Amino acid sequence: MQGTVSHFNEDASGEAVLDSGRRVGFDAAAFAVSGLRFLRPGQRVSLETDQDGTVVAVRIPTMPPGPA
Repeated sequence: MQGTVSHFNEDASGEAVLDSGRRVGFDAAAFAVSGLRFLRPGQRVSLETDQDGTVVAVRIPTMPPGPA
């Protein structure tokens, strides 16, 4: 699922607003999986969840490469 970062905390936890309008929090462990160092409010992210709906990874969506 994709959303927009609403806030990012110093402890690397934060919250994103999904395209549906639902707010979803993530913890520092889910952020650490991404290999990123920082997120800014307004940044688009892709959130991966487990079967319970807990966010387990936060990633920046990338565009597929264009034609060569």
